[in-house]
Amino acid sequence: MSRICELTGKGRQVGHNVSHANNKTKKVFLPNLQPVTLLSEKLDRSFKFRVSTQGLRSVEHNGGLDNWLLKTSDEKLSANALKVKRELKKAGKAEAAA
Repeated sequence: MSRICELTGKGRQVGHNVSHANNKTKKVFLPNLQPVTLLSEKLDRSFKFRVSTQGLRSVEHNGGLDNWLLKTSDEKLSANALKVKRELKKAGKAEAAA
């Protein structure tokens, strides 16, 4: 299972550990991923994602899962999140038609 946030696309970064003697060794910085269950208000369902803590704060800042998915580009989202986004768009079209 890859270490990538399903909503923001944030992944691992590579850098150096630098010692006091200025020796550099490779280091991998992993995102702080948490398994969370987010509620969709339009679909009235909950969905499970592996989200970075920064991504979770961004979702809350944008007013919830529905607003976040509709604003975010498809390239950043995982396959699971894209599926939810398509369901949201379909529900939005059904609401507009009714």
